[in-house]
Amino acid sequence: MTTRLLCRWARWFPRCTQAAVASARLQTSTVHHTEPLCLMSVSWIRPSARHLCQGNELARMEETPFPYECTELVKLVEKASTPQEVLQLWAEQGGSASDAARCLVQLNLRIIEKGGEGILQDPRFENMLETVNSQVSLVWNGSLVALLRTLTMLGLPSDAPVLHSIQNEVLWRIRRLSYRQLAYLVDWVAFQRKRGYENEVLTKTVLKQLELRWTELNDSRTITILMGRALLFSPSLMDKLEDKALELAETFSADDIRRVALALASHNRRAVSLLRALSYHLNQKASFELKTPLLLDIAYTYGKLNFHQTQVLQRIAAELLPRLSELSSFDVTRCAKSLAFLKWLNLPLFEGFAQHYANYSESYSTLQVCNLLMSFAKLNFQLGRGEEFYQKVHKALEGSFQNLEPFLKTDVVWSLCVLNQANPYYISSVTKHDFQKKLSGGIVDRTENYRLKLLHISAFAQLEPLGITIKSPAVVLPAPQGKVETSTHLQSSLHAALQSLTNSRTQALRTAVKTVYGWTIDGELVVDSENKPIDLENLKAPHLPGGGGPDALPAGARRIAFVSWDFPNFCLRSKDLLGRFAMQKRHLQLAGFIVVEVPYFEWLELKSDWKKVAYLKDKLGKAVAEDMAK
Repeated sequence: MTTRLLCRWARWFPRCTQAAVASARLQTSTVHHTEPLCLMSVSWIRPSARHLCQGNELARMEETPFPYECTELVKLVEKASTPQEVLQLWAEQGGSASDAARCLVQLNLRIIEKGGEGILQDPRFENMLETVNSQVSLVWNGSLVALLRTLTMLGLPSDAPVLHSIQNEVLWRIRRLSYRQLAYLVDWVAFQRKRGYENEVLTKTVLKQLELRWTELNDSRTITILMGRALLFSPSLMDKLEDKALELAETFSADDIRRVALALASHNRRAVSLLRALSYHLNQKASFELKTPLLLDIAYTYGKLNFHQTQVLQRIAAELLPRLSELSSFDVTRCAKSLAFLKWLNLPLFEGFAQHYANYSESYSTLQVCNLLMSFAKLNFQLGRGEEFYQKVHKALEGSFQNLEPFLKTDVVWSLCVLNQANPYYISSVTKHDFQKKLSGGIVDRTENYRLKLLHISAFAQLEPLGITIKSPAVVLPAPQGKVETSTHLQSSLHAALQSLTNSRTQALRTAVKTVYGWTIDGELVVDSENKPIDLENLKAPHLPGGGGPDALPAGARRIAFVSWDFPNFCLRSKDLLGRFAMQKRHLQLAGFIVVEVPYFEWLELKSDWKKVAYLKDKLGKAVAEDMAK
């Protein structure tokens, strides 16, 4: 009986303040039977800081203004302008643990604004910490979560007793924290993990609560906080966060759109539906102020996730053009690189990028110059009057070119070849055997990619008039063994149509021809003066590794190279080839071929085999006629 009575008393005892106890004693001296009613009434007015039997009570109370009534001390501290004023106010007036927590938060804000040294050793600061540590159960939830971030930012050691005390208190109250407070808490957990400190129990508990209570998520700010910490979450929770973001996308501000987009990009989350919604609202809402950081971050997100939205890209270009003079070298190269990844070429904008470099070349680092060149080369952006631009580029590369990392150096020289700006100095530096050995090893696909780039550079040296002669491609990187080449649907259907064109004469046709220049020809023919295919097996072929047969090309005969251009070979929403394929076409023409181009947008309209053969005959005749007209 006594045990039951004590248990019931223990439920209500923490709720009684000293004033309530005094009031209860006063009433006991007069009317004894009213004591329980008095205690219960006081307890409902002043809820306890931690009462596990009623988990939602404190969260409900925090939504009302009463528990957050500012004391006189807190009002004065919020008006303080320096850290010393905050400390002095605390020393003069003192207060509860909740007041001390708010003072610490305000102290951190003042230090960020004004700066401050020696705060951790100040006796007044230590007194505030001691007050919080001794009465941590009296600190309100919002202040408790904010206190973790505050003390970490102030530089308090992670093993400090007060931090352990606060973390334990948070674990006790974890079910009573609002979803936004859980978001701030997981933000702090992620920050601690980066520093090498992690409370595994707290981390697991917070993540579990977020997973279980995700339906409580109803505001954009919490979504942006959580999506920025996606590495901590399970894939299922990230899917739910993206669904919530899609649901609330209409309420997002421009800054919210920017944060969500960056979160998706940083974690490689290509959520197409969410990206479409963000793009729609960004493009449709005239009230949005499109600041420069927002435009650059959206372009970066699109490039990183390979997401294309032409209307938004056009608006980005239109907004950035008048602001180019305000951009830094980092902004220009970052934007150019993002648009290059998207294969989107806007001529006025890229001309502006080139002019920006010409005007402010001193502010560009060597790496930024390299990135700008590679972006121009990928999109085959050829400057009409680029003398000043390329003079400054060559001057910037003079002193640092030899110090570039081998792969980057190869990329830069290859890009200069695409742009027709490579010179013997650049080419000879990457065709040396000692240099090429640095490119071997590692991932097979990467080595093969750079082997082909070296072949393209050597082809540039052989075929372009540069004053340098390389008789055979000086490439020592071995070709991959046992690699199975796969053909696209366009290439396969082109091969079949060429077989029909030559009446299945294998001696008159080569398909998937690998040349010494590093380029692959989809179909090779040799035609006579009447455009009829002739046998080519015994004819000399300097473009083949073996050199072909012994016979010379007959008089009036022409070499024909059929090349298919698929969708990825073109710039976005354009019929202009990307730099790599424009250089392929140029090299094949310089090697003596008449190039017959077969773009996907023409080929897909041909629905029957006889139409495809007729199309190839027509294209062949036009290409030969154009060559004769030259």
